[in-house]
Order: sequence, then structure tokens, then C-alpha cells
Amino acid sequence: MSAPPGVSSGAFARAAKRRPPLYTPEERARRDSSRWTLVQGILAPLQFLVFLVSLGLVLRFLLTGEGEGAAAISVVVKTIVLYVIMITGSIWEKVVFGKWLFAPAFYWEDVFSMLVLALHTAYLAALFLGLGTPREQMVIALLAYAAYLINAGQFLWKLRLARLDAERGA
Repeated sequence: MSAPPGVSSGAFARAAKRRPPLYTPEERARRDSSRWTLVQGILAPLQFLVFLVSLGLVLRFLLTGEGEGAAAISVVVKTIVLYVIMITGSIWEKVVFGKWLFAPAFYWEDVFSMLVLALHTAYLAALFLGLGTPREQMVIALLAYAAYLINAGQFLWKLRLARLDAERGA
């Protein structure tokens, strides 16, 4: 497994060896046998695809003033997909770790997910309650998307750590 950009491969390997495995053998078995793992594996790239399309539409509106309705609908769709992945992710966490949210292995990812949810929900509130201008609403959407990207990065990092654990036989 290669080190992340800006981190030497030796430092990465040493850090990986010092940390405890992400999953216990029992948790890994539950993760591997759960249908919710497959659901998350399908929804995560789907959500990213919806995000990319929506980001393009939001940026188009902010840059040109065109396509406000399409941009708004795309953010609503992105938010619905986010809610679905959060609900199914919570079920996955319950199956694997015995907690609906904030299992130690994914604590900070879940904390940041709450910010992502709050920002997406703030956009919906602004849109449906008519708060702010369409441009201001789209800025909220961009903030939500920035938080989403950070959160997605957190989960990708955990996926890499899990693969590293599997490689070293943890």
C-alpha cells in the first residue's frame, strides 16, 4: 500500500503498525457477511456521482445565473441520497459494531457526518422556507459540499486503513 501524498512510505508504514486494527476479527466477519456493506459500497459511489453532477449545476448557476431550478433540484436529490446513505450507514454500524453511530472506529467520521447533514439540511430549510436569495442558498450548498468532500476523504482513509490491516493479516 502506498503512502498518502506528502507522507513518506516509511512514516506511513510505522504509523500503520502502531495503531490498533480498525476491526476486531469478529467485527470484520460481521462486516464481510453483512448485506449493508454491499449497500454502502453501492451508495457511496452513487452519492459521489450525484455530487459531481450537482456541483457542476450549482457552479453553472453561480457563474452564469442560468439553471437555478436544475441546480436546486440536484441539491435536493444529493441531500436525499445523503440521508439514505446515512441511515443505511447507521444500520451497517449497528450490525458491525453494535452501535447505531459513534462506534470508536468511526467516531470522528460520524461527528463530521453530523456537520455534513446539518449543512445539507440548512440548504433544504433555506430553499423550502424561502430564506435568502437563490445565490445565498447555493453558497450554503457549496459549504455542504465542501464538508461532504472532507467527510468522504475520512471514509476513504478508513477504507485504506482496513485494506492495510487485511494485508498485514490483522
